[in-house]
Amino acid sequence: MRWKIPKPFFYVSVAATAVGVSCLTKDYMGGTKYEGKENLAGKIFIVTGANTGIGKEITEDLANRDAKVIMACRDMEKCEMTRRNIVLETKNKYIYCRKCDLSSQESIRKFVEQFKKEYDKLHVLINNAGVMRCPKTYTKEGIEMQFGVNHIGHFLLTNLLLDVLKASAPSRIVNLSSSAHRTGQVDTKNLNWDKDYDAGKAYAQSKLANVLFTRELANRLKGTGVTVNAVHPGIVDTEITRHIRMYNNFFTRIFLKPFAWPFIKAPAQGAQTVLYAALDPSLTDVSGCYFDNCKIEDVSNDAKNDDLAKWLWKVSEKWSKLNIT
Repeated sequence: MRWKIPKPFFYVSVAATAVGVSCLTKDYMGGTKYEGKENLAGKIFIVTGANTGIGKEITEDLANRDAKVIMACRDMEKCEMTRRNIVLETKNKYIYCRKCDLSSQESIRKFVEQFKKEYDKLHVLINNAGVMRCPKTYTKEGIEMQFGVNHIGHFLLTNLLLDVLKASAPSRIVNLSSSAHRTGQVDTKNLNWDKDYDAGKAYAQSKLANVLFTRELANRLKGTGVTVNAVHPGIVDTEITRHIRMYNNFFTRIFLKPFAWPFIKAPAQGAQTVLYAALDPSLTDVSGCYFDNCKIEDVSNDAKNDDLAKWLWKVSEKWSKLNIT
């Protein structure tokens, strides 16, 4: 007499197997995990966009290592909620919220002014915050939002903090870029997207600008003990996709996201290469590189254009009024 598996049990087994395979796939697709065990007591970090997504995971990891972390965020209410949870989870009370709206150069300057009143050291600056494929909008200075936040805002913040970073050497700067830089082009005649705005192309341009900025800054920092590198965190499920309709309509959320879930990184997985670039002892003298999955990778030909990097630096200085302060 053949024993038949009851249908409910069979369906449960199939579902459990599918869930297990999905979890294993997601773990594999999540990439390399940073295994360093550094204790960061006495070290001071700034993380932009630290209240959610990758920034939150970076902050929590640093807090677990006893670092002192300044969460530079636009939304103070969300920042404070995240800060409290991280403090309760890690038992590290040295986690602080500070207002820093990267779409406002006045806000950036006020943040730096307050930071310098409170601290005379900064060991690692992690430029994590960003916007992606947003509608055509502008910063308070009239700069296209993606270029203004992703590049100009961090360009200004970094340059205003260079004196403290140099005084704290060896120190590091980590810029979050993206593989989207490979399709990016810096349109020298339409840099601000005053005409023919394309959200996707504007995002790719801003990510290319991150790499160009990283490489030019690395050249300028030679011999200072301060390194700077760019990171591609991978395709990560964070709030940065909120402006992409395809990801957020009802059909996608219900029918497609469950199938895509195993192949998209969780924020904690997206944080791993950032932590590697920020902490790994072997990278003390490594600068001007682009990391993906905890490895140095090549960049696009446009990203290697030193003349373009110098031109972009001059424009960025002008647009951020660095020479007028």
